[in-house]
Amino acid sequence: MSDAEENPLGETEEDGETEMEEEEDPNYYAEVESMQQEPNEDDTVAWRDSQEEGEEKERKEEPVREETVDRAGAAQEEVAAEVQEETTVKPQDVTETVVSLKRLTLTDPQSVMSETSPKTHGGGESKHSLLSELSSSLSSQLELLDLELPSSKEQPMSSPESQSSGELGDDTDHVPQDELGQERRDLEPEKGETRQEKRVSYLTEEKKEGQPEADIPKDSLVSTTTEDILFQKAESASVCPLTMTWSFGWNSSLPVYYIRDANQRVLLYASAHTAVIYDVFKNSQHHLQGHPNVISCFCISEDRRWIATADKGPNCLIIIWDSFTGIPVHTMFDSCPEGNGIRAIAISRDAKYLATISDAEIQKVSIWRWTLAVETPACTLDLPKEYGFQNYLTFNPTNNKELVSNSKTQAIYYLWYEEGDILTHSAPLLTEKTFNKLVGKFSQSVFHLNLTQMLSATMEGKLVVWDVDRPPPSAPTSVGLPYIRPCKLVHLQKESITVLTTVDSYIVTGDAKGHIKFYDHTLSIIHWYSHFKLSSIRSLSFSKTPATPPTENSNYPPDCTLKGDPFVIRNLVIGTSDATVYHLTTDGTKLEKLLVEPKDAICAISCHPYQPLIAIGSFCGMIKVWDYERKKYLFSRVFEKGLGVQSLTYNPEGALLGAGFTEGTVYILDAMSLENQIPEPFKYSTTSVTHISFSHDSQYMATADVSFTVAVYKVKVKRGQRVWEYLARLRSHRKSIRSLLFGVHLDSSEPRLLSLGRDRLLIEYSLLKSYRDHLEVLDIHRTDQGSYPTFMIWYPPLIKERFLLISNSSYKVKLFNSTTKMCRKTLLGPVYGSPIEQIQILPVKTTVELQKRYLVFINTDKVGLQILPIDGNPHKTSAIICHPNGVAGLALAYDGHYAFTAGGPDRSVLQWEINLSALEAAVSLGGEDLTPFYALVSGGREGKFYRELEDYFYYSQLRSQGINTMETRKVSEHICLSELPFVMRAIGFYPSEEKLQKESHLETCINRRHISSWIHTRQHPLLNSREFGKYTKNDFPNQEIEDMFNEIRFSEYVDTGEIIDKINLPDFLKIYLNHRPPFGNTMRNIQKSFDILGYTNSKGEKVIQREDFLKLLLTKDLRTVVLGHCAESGELTGHLFPLQHPGEHMTEEEMSDCFASLLGLNPEGWKSEPAASSVKGSEVCYEEELPDEITAEIFATEILGFTISPDSRQDPTVSEVVRNV
Repeated sequence: MSDAEENPLGETEEDGETEMEEEEDPNYYAEVESMQQEPNEDDTVAWRDSQEEGEEKERKEEPVREETVDRAGAAQEEVAAEVQEETTVKPQDVTETVVSLKRLTLTDPQSVMSETSPKTHGGGESKHSLLSELSSSLSSQLELLDLELPSSKEQPMSSPESQSSGELGDDTDHVPQDELGQERRDLEPEKGETRQEKRVSYLTEEKKEGQPEADIPKDSLVSTTTEDILFQKAESASVCPLTMTWSFGWNSSLPVYYIRDANQRVLLYASAHTAVIYDVFKNSQHHLQGHPNVISCFCISEDRRWIATADKGPNCLIIIWDSFTGIPVHTMFDSCPEGNGIRAIAISRDAKYLATISDAEIQKVSIWRWTLAVETPACTLDLPKEYGFQNYLTFNPTNNKELVSNSKTQAIYYLWYEEGDILTHSAPLLTEKTFNKLVGKFSQSVFHLNLTQMLSATMEGKLVVWDVDRPPPSAPTSVGLPYIRPCKLVHLQKESITVLTTVDSYIVTGDAKGHIKFYDHTLSIIHWYSHFKLSSIRSLSFSKTPATPPTENSNYPPDCTLKGDPFVIRNLVIGTSDATVYHLTTDGTKLEKLLVEPKDAICAISCHPYQPLIAIGSFCGMIKVWDYERKKYLFSRVFEKGLGVQSLTYNPEGALLGAGFTEGTVYILDAMSLENQIPEPFKYSTTSVTHISFSHDSQYMATADVSFTVAVYKVKVKRGQRVWEYLARLRSHRKSIRSLLFGVHLDSSEPRLLSLGRDRLLIEYSLLKSYRDHLEVLDIHRTDQGSYPTFMIWYPPLIKERFLLISNSSYKVKLFNSTTKMCRKTLLGPVYGSPIEQIQILPVKTTVELQKRYLVFINTDKVGLQILPIDGNPHKTSAIICHPNGVAGLALAYDGHYAFTAGGPDRSVLQWEINLSALEAAVSLGGEDLTPFYALVSGGREGKFYRELEDYFYYSQLRSQGINTMETRKVSEHICLSELPFVMRAIGFYPSEEKLQKESHLETCINRRHISSWIHTRQHPLLNSREFGKYTKNDFPNQEIEDMFNEIRFSEYVDTGEIIDKINLPDFLKIYLNHRPPFGNTMRNIQKSFDILGYTNSKGEKVIQREDFLKLLLTKDLRTVVLGHCAESGELTGHLFPLQHPGEHMTEEEMSDCFASLLGLNPEGWKSEPAASSVKGSEVCYEEELPDEITAEIFATEILGFTISPDSRQDPTVSEVVRNV
């Protein structure tokens, strides 16, 4: 050891003027040394007396547990009867078997996050299936959890507050069997079911009469397992369409734990919302899935049996797992109702208690008796804001009633009085004046080995020593509260201390320079490791097995004492800030790398086109290639600092890998070595390169960047070698580019290039007419009117017509003819909380598979699977949460067996096995023909809505033939297309009706060729992106009614050559369901319009004046711009200016007729039915009927006659009701 360090006590920063400094007592640690010589290190020394009363009470209860089976059976019936009275459960309901799907909903932990067959109108989430361990009768459930039958005086879990403290001992490392039996599965109650009812389903449901005892399993997996069988269990067939099989990367902000040693080397770490148990020798992973949000903290018990995980976000959970079996044994659903989740968590040495600190503005410290399966904590404590955000928490290893936590500025000591469930604390303020020295920010705190002090490490390399003054154990709370006071400031080292822990008889630190140091109880250094050249230490986890005593063959390093004795310490696992995990074998000082993962966000992933390889790129500049079938790392490359990988794509041959970087550089790499294939990287952009795409023949490569620019590169042959050269670039969009796609012309093998932007423009480029510094635009089309597109891909050739599939922000997918760019179909896409972000078609390898195709999609936080062709059937889709903080990328294996998702900021890539048969089974269960679609409307096939739709459908036939005609009526199953808009509006869907112009105003002035030349020469007024966007937006309309008409007219054109001019009721229902807004009319959208069009009145409301409101309805060329100015009165006024922006206006006659009907002046109300009208539109007095100022709520409720959901804060849905006229 080259680092010579003196005794830190000699460096103690003592100041004579500081009263808190004390002279060091030579007998200061005498008591500690005597304690450490005791044979049993788990014995509680200072707090044994506090448990005697409880132990005596437990001994008194022991005979009760040994009563006969008959007495126990009678007691069970008595308990069941009492709980039935409390929960008002009927007797016949109590006798239901525990596996009833009506009572229990959660099973496979993966099902917590899985969503199948969503309903777009008021539909709930899908129900979850049960674990196989929970599919037996009541008796098997009791024995599964090893529950003893309670006596008449005992009612487990019914009154946790009445549990005596003696039931929980302090001197054991394993949870007793009687307490383990009271653990409950992490089962989520169905909607409307109370927590008390849920307990009944576990403990009080009786075995059905006549059930044979031979069918009851005698042992449970959790209670009987005494060793790790996690990786010995046979893999069962997955019943989910998507199952996670591997996790690449880990969250290096959280610790990594060493949970198995000896013949195994098993680690525990967090990856996104999943805890991963990784067997290094077997190269196998087991995933603890169940959290809906990213895991924020987790801990493990001293015996490595119990794992507790917690998350931050909506509906946050705390889950306790059995690490031997991987089974969740307890879930806390309402752990932090006021806050945003859990910030810190700790488990006591005996694994009986769990402590948490919430992540709210007012943090709450809670202690849980989790082994009793209670729903509420035993005690809580609210922390003042001035304490700062407490982010570290730990128990006293020798007393599970003491804890310590710290923020960057405050350390807090806690003492739990279990008898009264009171949690007291002491948090003295520590400043620079306390020791007249700079203290620094706290990192971690632990209890000293001497039991009477606490230690807090700082980022200045110092250690604050706190004295703990405790009242006598037998003293009541009122006599005096415990407190801590700072007594010493020890300057241990120069480097920041990032980790502070204890093991055996040593205090261990890890610092920012990667050094690990060991101190004895006097804070004298014993040994250190500084030659490994590690990055900053994030976590240290020691083996459960004590170190082997030294022998002749041992190679332990010498310690720092004068004797130079062998330094014997347990093996340990080291986690560093650069996302690397090491294993240190202390006998021989062997350091091995176990994990080397990206330390920054991962946004770029790409799969090889014909080999099981995946390339993963990170913002830290690392590209790493894995064999995803063997789960083996192959090779990697780390680029210079400042080059973050943003996008990756293999070329179709798999020989090249295109890489786009965050600062605009583009590399072309060899796919097998990651070496440069071009002399110098391309640097034609100054912003992040978000997309890279190769043509089918690998002759072209195109990129798109954040500055809305498309660049093209081309292969040329020079001196017999293929050389990549820059061709041209064009800033063709005015908002972010969502997709960049190569294709093939139908009449040739020449490649075609298209780009899709958030500006709603689909642009195709002419590669043949492009030349150096000139990228020719072939045509421009507008894809959406109100929504914006999110992704574009080629639709597989399931029919003769070739389509482009484009998804948008309104949960729709549209099929555009690849040649004419006409919107041929609009369909309801997957509805799982957010619109689709990316889509890929699942590859196939055989001609048989070509007849049945599938697509994989991602949205904000989920990955899903859908059966093609898309028709709006919700049962054809399934999705599961993959990255709660956002999905950044999607890739598919070349054979279609796996999907991969990149998590961006969570620094992970997840591998999902695809099970198509599971999805097909869900479709078959959903029904055939129109059955799945009937479920999407209120009341279904026999409901009021569908009956009204039938009435409107047939009424429109009468209308088209004339209301007052005397001719014979012709009853048909169809209506003509001209009636379609009226029926749509009658049932509550209001599509726009502006007709598609055959030739736009822009096309009559200039041809498409001039558009491109103007952009390049930058000499025409249309070059201004705003002006160019205005013309393309106005002159390429794509309205909803016209899209519906085209969808119906050309539905059979490819097959028969005929144009359809009528529609039947089943097809109309599908058109309606696919085109309507997925969530109906929402108040948020109406309010958003008023925010744009209105002004703020004196009450602070957004309003539109009556005169301006009427002008908006009548004016065609009007773009509303609100200009507010302060008048002398201080009020804001709004002004409306026409800016030649075409809108869908009404005539005065139409407006008058509409208001006459809406205001109840006409019994029926429409100009086509003059006999039903009693008031002419011109007779409507708007001054009397309409208020001077119209708000969004007045417009929706008083004018349109809608009803608004009472909870208007959560985007209420507006539903139409029948007006009382």
